[in-house]
Amino acid sequence: MAQSQIAKDAPTRLLSLDFFRGATVAAMILVNNPGDWGNIYAPLEHASWNGCTPTDLIFPFFLFIVGVSIAYAMGSKKADPATHGKTILKALKRGLILFGLGLFLSLYPKVFTEPLEAFQHVRIPGVLQRIAIVFFISAVIFLKNSEKNIFKILIAILAVYWALMTFVPVPGVGYANLEKETNLGAWLDRSILSEAHLWKAAKTWDPEGILSTLPAIASGLFGVLVGVYLKRKDIDPATKIAWLFCTGITAVALGLLWDLQFPINKSLWTSSFVLYTGGLATLILSFCYWIIDIQQYNRFTKPFVVYGVNAITVFFLSGLIPRTLGMFSVKASDGTEMNLQAWLYSGFTCCLSPINASLAWAIAYILFWLVILWVMYNRKIIIKI
Repeated sequence: MAQSQIAKDAPTRLLSLDFFRGATVAAMILVNNPGDWGNIYAPLEHASWNGCTPTDLIFPFFLFIVGVSIAYAMGSKKADPATHGKTILKALKRGLILFGLGLFLSLYPKVFTEPLEAFQHVRIPGVLQRIAIVFFISAVIFLKNSEKNIFKILIAILAVYWALMTFVPVPGVGYANLEKETNLGAWLDRSILSEAHLWKAAKTWDPEGILSTLPAIASGLFGVLVGVYLKRKDIDPATKIAWLFCTGITAVALGLLWDLQFPINKSLWTSSFVLYTGGLATLILSFCYWIIDIQQYNRFTKPFVVYGVNAITVFFLSGLIPRTLGMFSVKASDGTEMNLQAWLYSGFTCCLSPINASLAWAIAYILFWLVILWVMYNRKIIIKI
């Protein structure tokens, strides 16, 4: 799956970025692993359609962080065109691995018990799949373009996506719309992938669908531009923070303004959603950068940094474990049979209300991984995908 190596503490590593990445991944695990999907606190749920909850911020924040990381990891290679081919091939390899891991999560564990059925109904889009595509395309754009051109590409993507979604008539419907099953993106997903390979909860559309991946790339490019600016050595930190805060506030305001015509919507990944979430991510990273990297207030960061340096690893494994627990059956004290995860969860439901038991399970799961990641971090082990 990956290659394990001893991490080297590079002095140029942005601690605030690891902290922000770790907090984002921990939040991903929190919202993806409630004890009971029927009992979840409202902020830990996605908006039903239009609008934005705290949970809706998590994925765009991660793609933004992917973009910032590209600027830091590939900045030196960009200056040498002779290395671009090799760098792009490495990025392609990493993207294919990420995409493959995402597909494996969709197939597991059915691929071992009913392989034919698993492949016939595997969900092709997904979180890791989208990360893979955004990472690779953002990396290529970063290597081959100036910051000015990257900004133009970002704006062009947002404008083109807005035009496609709001002006192009949907085949079979006859008019452009932004509804769940009848928008252009949903039609494209069904036409290319068929309902068998879409999100099982909807079947007729996918929140990580083909067309909405286009503006998701813009979220990655937003992060690339912020990363490029943060890396500049000719600007003092206070000036950087001031400009980044202005940029973040402006993007949030533009996103809210555009929301009046093109609603903020995570499932459609609307252009207003890109600006709104990109602006918030810029504000948060700027604040973390000032506090952690400039002012050196970093004693509180380790629990999140240990998540941040092994982000993809913990996200993948945290999705694998519940599927594995579901494969094993045990007998409860009353003689009824249940899967291992349900049996473990019953220890929470016996003494807490349903909604608090569900939250307690998710928090316990985060702490479980924190212990493992803490040990890995202390031993300087990073699993690189």
